[in-house]
This record gives sequence, structure tokens and C-alpha cells, in this order.
Amino acid sequence: MIPKRIRDIELSGIRKMFEMADENTINLGLGQPDFQPPEDVIEAYKSAMVEGNNGYGSTYGLSSLREEIAQHLTRYKSDITKENVLVTVGATQALKIALETTIHDGVEVLYPEPGFVLYEPQTKISGGKPVPYPVEQKHDFIPQIDELEERRTDKTKGIILNSPGNPTGGVFPKKDVEKIIEWAEENELMIFSDEVYEMMIYEGEYESFLGDYENVIAINSFSKTFAMTGWRIGYLATNKDWLEQIGKIHYYNVACPPNPTQHAVLYALKNRLDFVEEMNARFKDRRDTIVERLNDIPGIDCLKPRGAFYVFPSFDYDISSKELAMKMLDKGLLATPGSAFGPTGEGHLRFSYANSTENINKGMDVLEEVIKEIS
Repeated sequence: MIPKRIRDIELSGIRKMFEMADENTINLGLGQPDFQPPEDVIEAYKSAMVEGNNGYGSTYGLSSLREEIAQHLTRYKSDITKENVLVTVGATQALKIALETTIHDGVEVLYPEPGFVLYEPQTKISGGKPVPYPVEQKHDFIPQIDELEERRTDKTKGIILNSPGNPTGGVFPKKDVEKIIEWAEENELMIFSDEVYEMMIYEGEYESFLGDYENVIAINSFSKTFAMTGWRIGYLATNKDWLEQIGKIHYYNVACPPNPTQHAVLYALKNRLDFVEEMNARFKDRRDTIVERLNDIPGIDCLKPRGAFYVFPSFDYDISSKELAMKMLDKGLLATPGSAFGPTGEGHLRFSYANSTENINKGMDVLEEVIKEIS
């Protein structure tokens, strides 16, 4: 018999839309860079295999890669070492094992809505009860402490946070990070911080949840950073006690992360951060283009995101986000309805600007045409 916690999980609305598109569709719906990893990083991947790095490795990951990651993270937590880092099969697996280790039956976990589609089902799969909290445009897509407190109960033991946000592009300022940490510490909550877009910031400095508070599990990935979404390498960072326990679940989950991929990622971290800067410069230009185009369309209101590569505009028309997305798809433009990210996302659309400026402009032309028809 299929367990209820599995039976009740639905297929991602993003995937449903993606399956309906064809090769001629302008795809502003999928969240992956339209770049290839640098050629020398690909060569490093090949070399790792040729040199014999094809067997099992450490459950915790390549020691030298963990050291390099820890060095990167000292900007947020000065005393972090490789003993605080576990290499994973992407951020998806990192969040899964973090929840499976720390959450048990009946425990409530707060998660952002609209938010990334994995948060709710992964909490359920771990045996916990997901409880949504709003991240709204009127607050720059930043969670508000009073609204978090309204949803907290005696059973609340964790909170999932995401900055820069998917689907919103919202980035938490330092003051809000500090407030949320203080609130979480007062209530003895575990923080699961999804920091996958940490290196995709267009204004200001990034603020991580890593720091003095010990009950933080920071989750990250190289998928977006180096345009290697199919390579499936990520990591999590936390205190040594939690890492030891998570390491057990990690072993019984995947045994170890893929060996040659880690060598290639290590090379990229040491040698090709310039690629990240160049890619971000392109994304920033595209962001400015799509935000300007969206705000020129009557009935559309779009904040300028400070991070990631998504915009999450609201619209003021008597039509659901799914209906609007389907009308665009009929005319050759794929976007994601806001409702795919939870009921709070209704009245919004998510566009990814991980596509060419030419395609972004073509897509906005389609949106303008659809808006004229419905208005």
C-alpha cells in the first residue's frame, strides 16, 4: 500500500508546463543558465576520469574540495573548516538529508510561499508537517517576523529560508537576516537556509544565515554557479554534531558524491570564478531589460530582483495565473504560473531571464499581445 505522505504529493507545476512546450517555444520558464561550463572546467572533468578518479570516494566528499568550500564560507563564519562541510548530489539531495536527519513525525516546518516547489513535498517525505508562511511583493518578498510568529506553534521545530529567492528573486538584507536568526534562536528552531543563488547577486553584498547560531544548515549547489545543472554537485554546511548525523543518512542515501565531478568543481572554484562574474554581468543586463519591458505593460507590476535569474511580476487582470500562462503558451511563450509555487503565488507569473535578450524581447512581445486580448 502506498503511504499517504507519498500519495498526496503532486507533480511539480513547473514540470507540467515544461512538458507541454515544444522546440519552437520561447522558454522563459525553466530555471537553468543558458550557458555551458567553461571549456577548461569540462577538460578538468575529462582529465579526472582519464587519471583514474572513477571509483568510490569519501562519503563526506573530496577532502580538498571541502577545504576549498570552507575557505569560501569563512566570509560568513570565520571558524568554519572542512569538518563542517558535506558534499552532496546537488542541493536537492542536501535539503532532503538535512530534513530526514532533523525532522520526525508530527514536527512542523515553516516554508516560504510562494517558494521553491521542493520544500513542501520534501518536508512531507521526511515525516514532518509543512506550514507555509507568506513572502509578498509588498514586503519586497522578505518574510515578516510577525507573520512567522502567527504560524509558529509548540510543534514548530524548523524554518526553511531562501535568499536569493526562487521564484521571487528577493534577497534578504542584513537586518532581516539578523532578526530572523534572533527569532529562530529564541524559539530553538532549526534553520534550513537554501543559498543556491548566493553568488548571483547584482547589488550589494550577500548575507548568509551561517554565523554564530549553531542550529543552521546552509544548503548550496554549483549547478547555477558554474552552469552545470546536470552535473549534480552541491553541499551543505553546519556544525560538526549535526554533520556527523547527516553524514549517516547521506551514506545510506547515495554512499558518496560522484568522484570525477568533484575534481572538476574543485578546479572551477580555484580557477574560474571570473566565469561567474561574466555570467552575472549578462544576467544583470537581461534583468534590466525584462523588468523595463514588464513595467511598460499596463496592469503588470514587477520589482527589480537583486539576485537569482527570475522575475515574479504581479498582474491586475481577472484571470488566473495558470490561464494566463496557458494563453501565452498557445502563442509560443513558456512561463510559470505563480500558483505553481503555492496559493500565495496566485496573481503572479515567473519568468526566467536565463535566455538571450533577443528571446526575452520576443517573449515580452507575446505577453503584450496576450494582455491586449484579455483587456
